[in-house]
Amino acid sequence: MRSSGILMPISSLSSPYGIGTLGAAAREFVDFLAAGGQTYWQILPICPTSYGDSPYQSFSSYAGNPYFIDLNDLAADGLLKPEEYQGLDWGSDPQNVDYGLMYVTRYPVLKKAARRLLAAPPAEYETFCKTSVWLDDYALFMALKDKHGGASWFTWPEDIRLRRRPALSAVKKELAEQVDFWKAVQFLFFRQWKALKDYANGRGVCIIGDLPIYVSGNSADVWANPDQFQLDENGLPTEVAGCPPDGFSADGQLWGNPLFRWDVMKQDGYRWWLQRIAFQFTIYDVLRIDHFRGFDSYYAIPYGEKTAKNGRWRPGPGLDFFKTVNKQLGRQSIIAEDLGFLTDSVRRLLRDTGYPGMKILEFAFDSRDAGSDYLPHCYPTHCVAYTGTHDNDTILGWMKTAPKKDVSFAKDYLRLNSREGYHWGMMRGVWASPADLAVMQAQDLLGLGSEARMNIPSTLGSNWRWRALPGVFTPALAKRLRKEARVYQRLPRETTKTKQIRDASKGRCHEKTQ
Repeated sequence: MRSSGILMPISSLSSPYGIGTLGAAAREFVDFLAAGGQTYWQILPICPTSYGDSPYQSFSSYAGNPYFIDLNDLAADGLLKPEEYQGLDWGSDPQNVDYGLMYVTRYPVLKKAARRLLAAPPAEYETFCKTSVWLDDYALFMALKDKHGGASWFTWPEDIRLRRRPALSAVKKELAEQVDFWKAVQFLFFRQWKALKDYANGRGVCIIGDLPIYVSGNSADVWANPDQFQLDENGLPTEVAGCPPDGFSADGQLWGNPLFRWDVMKQDGYRWWLQRIAFQFTIYDVLRIDHFRGFDSYYAIPYGEKTAKNGRWRPGPGLDFFKTVNKQLGRQSIIAEDLGFLTDSVRRLLRDTGYPGMKILEFAFDSRDAGSDYLPHCYPTHCVAYTGTHDNDTILGWMKTAPKKDVSFAKDYLRLNSREGYHWGMMRGVWASPADLAVMQAQDLLGLGSEARMNIPSTLGSNWRWRALPGVFTPALAKRLRKEARVYQRLPRETTKTKQIRDASKGRCHEKTQ
């Protein structure tokens, strides 16, 4: 079935408190999607950010980002008083997240809410703590990071670093109050997350989540499961992840994540991975697996290298891994991020798994690459098509910065004209394509330039910051979006119930933007 959606990170929603949250603005965005005839809301990872503020470098691949907890909703639940957060400094730029300010300002407020929650915890809190098998390790990991001034676990005392039982028992008692705080924060996050997802699903909108293939070395994932990763006797990586040099980067990309011990993982039936993927499908409807090609073969760079030049390719688990996933978890809705350097074996793995791959329209006109596979007339139906993702410039940004011959080719191929805006013509090229699912960046829907770009790979300091201004997702924009979905037969199937929901959603969008 042909359908469409919008890529919009939670962090990029408007909010008076410095960063997008799971509260009213998120529900209003769901209303906008429903009114605009969209079936999917794609987001970036919702886990806590760490190095470089990246959601792809997190302290945990399970935990939710505490910054996303909505403070007004906490107040509505009786866990905060408005005066405890409304008068604080949340930053002066409504279009950019100040992560340093978030770190300083958010946690004291959340501690007030956590204290009230823990003073009389509801029954579902106890259930959450018992059933979240990752929670104990994560909460202790975060309490230990606080104790050691935020330092990486690689630098902790040896007994704690290597998880010797007497030492762990001692710190659990010593840090019991801090551990309880981190557990309470996660309960608050996932209670709000469930409410938002139920709200979206009730309006016919499905959530596409994002699972990075790798986890951060400085994470509870690695600290609690060192046998699953390529580490030495001191817990340091022997080789790390990245991408080799290519036409886009002379030094390649040095991500720095520890690599998996696929031989060990196969012996225990990929237990760590199965638990991780199963969890994702308790919180998302569809899962995009980042860097799919790493399951075929992965690029390994010696630990300590300053660039990715001296890495080498090593074999991944291949089809055996996905057969195990299907056998143990059943057939799931997965999108494979199959971008980058592809070989015949990667293409064969994608075909054998049956997952849809990704097509990026901006790549089609890049003269540094062959590009032809990314031209819309070449798309198979079984794929997910984008004008660009969070790693690409916005359409209007690309039109200004790409080589003139590439832009000229795009204008000729798509018959673009400046009267309506080049971004609408580019998006229309994807909507009109054979792809089963077409997803647009929210920035492109709004016609924004490079100032709204989410990420420039292999750079630090200015990424993951863009936020939408309040009121930009208007009824008029929803109406135009719905018209495009109708023209290109991407509207969801209409029932009496969904029509009632859509009509109600249009009313709410209208009321919020008066």
